[in-house]
Amino acid sequence: MMNYQSIWQDSLKDAQQALQAFMDSSSTLHQLELISKEIVQTYQRGGSVFSCGNGGSHCDAMHFAEELTGRYRKDRAPLGALALGDPSHVTCVSNDYGFDQIFARQLKGLARPNDLLLVISTSGNSKNLIQAVEAAKTIPIRSIALLGKTGGALREMCDQHVIAPGATSDRIQEIHIKIIHTLVEIAERAIFPENYL
Repeated sequence: MMNYQSIWQDSLKDAQQALQAFMDSSSTLHQLELISKEIVQTYQRGGSVFSCGNGGSHCDAMHFAEELTGRYRKDRAPLGALALGDPSHVTCVSNDYGFDQIFARQLKGLARPNDLLLVISTSGNSKNLIQAVEAAKTIPIRSIALLGKTGGALREMCDQHVIAPGATSDRIQEIHIKIIHTLVEIAERAIFPENYL
């Protein structure tokens, strides 16, 4: 018979250990600081942040964008953000150019030099994200990445990156969502300090 409580305890302990390992790394905290500065500076110069990922990471990219354009903790003006990959665009571009181009073509059409690209990937090797970062370089805009495992190819391609620990994608994504929420909070604190008095 399955022991539900034991499964819950093991899962929560595993998540706690992954987060603790993440918090205990001084190099990771330094990378988070650099990524935070990239986002704040983007908004200070009037730019927008474009985000993208696949599967659960695409959901995280959308979550990040809506927290910035919508409301996070208190009412404030919207911050420019868009998750690349709406369904009509994805089906059009993947049909005409291939799935690897779905983010790159949209980014080339929308992004301007003051903007920023955020890619989210547990493996760091998704071809459509690699193409998006290559497109960012041609605009040119800077790119940052939330990654997992070894960081994959995106680790060396992006201007800044942070790698979440975890043996499985779910643990990595749990840390990614914490990073996303804290990045939004930092952007708000920098641009709307009155909301945190």
